[in-house]
Amino acid sequence: MKPLNPIVAACPPSGIRRFFDIAATMEGVISLGVGEPDYVTPWHVREAGIYALEQGYTTYTSNAGLPQLRQAIVSDLSQRYAVSFDFATECLITSGVSQGLDLVMRTLLDAGDEVIIPEPCYVAYGPCVTFAGGTPVYVPSSPTFELLIDEIERAITPRTKAILVSSPSNPTGAIQPASLLAELAELAVRHDLYLVSDEIYERLSYDAPHTCLASLPGARDRTVVLGGFSKAHAMTGWRVGYICAPAPILELAGRIHQYTMLCAPHVSQAAALEGLRSGESQVTEMVADYDRRRRVFVKGLNEIGLTCHEPQGAFYAFPSIRSTGLSSEAFAERLLEAERVAVVPGSVFGPSGEGHIRCSYATALPLLDEAVKRMGRFISALAT
Repeated sequence: MKPLNPIVAACPPSGIRRFFDIAATMEGVISLGVGEPDYVTPWHVREAGIYALEQGYTTYTSNAGLPQLRQAIVSDLSQRYAVSFDFATECLITSGVSQGLDLVMRTLLDAGDEVIIPEPCYVAYGPCVTFAGGTPVYVPSSPTFELLIDEIERAITPRTKAILVSSPSNPTGAIQPASLLAELAELAVRHDLYLVSDEIYERLSYDAPHTCLASLPGARDRTVVLGGFSKAHAMTGWRVGYICAPAPILELAGRIHQYTMLCAPHVSQAAALEGLRSGESQVTEMVADYDRRRRVFVKGLNEIGLTCHEPQGAFYAFPSIRSTGLSSEAFAERLLEAERVAVVPGSVFGPSGEGHIRCSYATALPLLDEAVKRMGRFISALAT
C-alpha cells in the first residue's frame, strides 16, 4: 500500500483525549480533564432547537450562516467591546471554533510560513498550523502566564506570518492585560503580521473585563477573532462558532468553508441565536457559579501543597506539581491509577506546561471537594 499523509501521520493524538479515554474505562473516576461545562444547555435554547426541527428547518443555510445570527454576533461585539464588523462580509458561522481555526490557518498560510504561538497553549494550535502547511514557532510565557513581548519579537523571522494568542487561556486560565495586548498589536503593526485571537472564553472573565484584541489601536484590520457558544452558553455539542475578520480574509475562508463544511447545522444556528438574544441571565448565573468553584478549588489546591495562581478566566486551574518530583505525565498517570482523579499533564500544552497539570473546575463543587481530598491523599502518600 502507498504511504499515507506523512504530516498527519507525524501528528500525535490529543493528550487531552488520551487521559479522558483511559478514565472512561475505569469505575469511580472524577474527571477534571475535558474542558466542557457540566451544565445542560438552557431550556429555552434547547426549545428553540426543537421548534426549529418542528418547523422543518433541516435544510442548508447560506454558507456564511443565518444572517440574523451574524447580525446578532456583530451587534454583541460592538456593544461589549466597541469593535465594528460588517455582518455580511466580515462574519462567518462555523462548526465550532475548532473549524474556524482550521479555516483561518488555511487562509492565511502559504507553505513554510511561520506562526508564533505563546505557550502553554491549546493542543490544537500547532497541528492546525502544520496541517495548513505552516510551521508553529512556540515561545514561552512568564511564570504567571503573561505574554513576553520581547520573546515574541525575538522569534520573528522573514517567514513569520501571524501570531496566535488566546485570552482567557486554555490551559492556564490567564487573562492578558490590555496593556500587553496593546503592545502585541503595536508589534504586529510594526512587523506587518496578522493576529489570530481565540476568544472562545471571553465571557468567562472574573477579575477584569475582557479585552477584544481587534478593538485595540492598529489591530482591527489585521486581526481575526474566533468565538463561539460552546463554553459560556453550555452548547459544546451544538457545534456553533464564528470568525470575525476583515473582508478579504473572510472571503477566502468562506471559499474553503463552501467546499468542506458548507454551513453549520441550521438547527444549531437557530438555538445559538436564541442563546444570544435571550440567554444573558443564564450566562451570568453560570459565570458566577464558575467563579465560586474557582476560588474554592484553587484554595484547596494550595492547601494540599500544589502551588496554583488563581486563574482570572475560563474554567481551568494549572497548578504546579514540581514539588512532587514527578513529571506531569507521571503525576497524571499515577493519580488516575491510585485515586481515580483524571487530570491532563501540562506537557501536552507545550514545553512551558511541564511541571503543571490542567484541572477543569467545570464540575460540581462536591466533586471538586472530593477530588482535592483524593489529590491530597495522593501527595501525602508520595511524601511517605
